[in-house]
Amino acid sequence: MTISLKGARFPNDIILIAVFFYLRYRVSCRDLEELMAERGVTAYHATRTR
Repeated sequence: MTISLKGARFPNDIILIAVFFYLRYRVSCRDLEELMAERGVTAYHATRTR
């Protein structure tokens, strides 16, 4: 299975790590925003909504 993230703002590996944390640990979007900031990725918690 291939996931197409063409046109995404962040690199694929960053997106997949964020999705992993979100699904595996049931963290809120705001918590996920803090986790990614600790890793040097600046993202607003509402970025995932379109």
